[in-house]
Amino acid sequence: MPEQPPERFDEGGAIAPTGAGGTMDLATAEGATLEKTPGGPLGTGPVGKPRSLWSDAWRDLRRNPVFIVSALIILFLVVIAIWPQAITTGSPLDCDLAKSQEGSQPGHPFGFDGQGCDVYTRTVYGARASVTVGVCATLGVALLGSVLGGLAGYFGGAGDALLSRLTDIFFGIPVILGGLVLLSVVTSTTVWPVIGFMVLLGWPQISRIARGSVITAKQNDYVQAARALGAADSRILLRHIAPNAVAPVIVVATIALGTFISLEATLSYLGVGLKPPTVSWGIDISAASPYIRNAPHMLLWPAGALAITVLAFIMLGDAVRDALDPKLR
Repeated sequence: MPEQPPERFDEGGAIAPTGAGGTMDLATAEGATLEKTPGGPLGTGPVGKPRSLWSDAWRDLRRNPVFIVSALIILFLVVIAIWPQAITTGSPLDCDLAKSQEGSQPGHPFGFDGQGCDVYTRTVYGARASVTVGVCATLGVALLGSVLGGLAGYFGGAGDALLSRLTDIFFGIPVILGGLVLLSVVTSTTVWPVIGFMVLLGWPQISRIARGSVITAKQNDYVQAARALGAADSRILLRHIAPNAVAPVIVVATIALGTFISLEATLSYLGVGLKPPTVSWGIDISAASPYIRNAPHMLLWPAGALAITVLAFIMLGDAVRDALDPKLR
């Protein structure tokens, strides 16, 4: 009789199947990615530990040129939003009517707007308002939507039914029309009314995604085992369900960040979003629109900065989605 290949035991004591040559068959490691450890080839040395979804995602992101380019653009935007003096020494509110609508000059590469303000300086300072609104609105939407959707999906019952009907009502409200109605009565020149409006109308989408993820995750065996061992609902939610249900929320929130930035610019263009003296790309685009034929540079630069920013966040969201989606592996 042919000699049977030797059996190997894994770290937990279970028999690990071996191939004809005595090496471990990697195909039997369902859904796990093994890392080689020092000490020899896999099968003759220590067994590698399976990588988690997050470590696999980070490895894929580091190799994705789309992620690298978008991350560098976003990092640059964040830096100039926090410290605009790093690339400009002027003030966005220093204007000279004598230079109204003039083109590029030494020291003023983007020219001047209708009020004689430096377009380059205002474009740089406009990143602060856009990034602040986008990041704060995304954090608020993700937090509120995840909590409401997660609790409704986990406990179900009347609370779940009520939340479902409430999200349907909010989905029926046109965003632009809602902004025109709600923000038209606001006189504040800060970014907080705009952020509050975006959180108010933006949480239903995240809530519905979080609810579906939690419903899927709570049916897994490890959740049933934790419940059978007497784990409290709070522990099950925080330790077992949340880490496995948060990936879709992160993907949608990352893509939504660019949407919130473009929404802020749209509302500011319509005159109900951010208001002067706040510097915003939407405000500058609105002011430059009547002069697009005589002085197109007034519109070109803030509109280009807005387009690049939104594109960078959408590209980042697409890269994160590809890295976190197990079906694409």
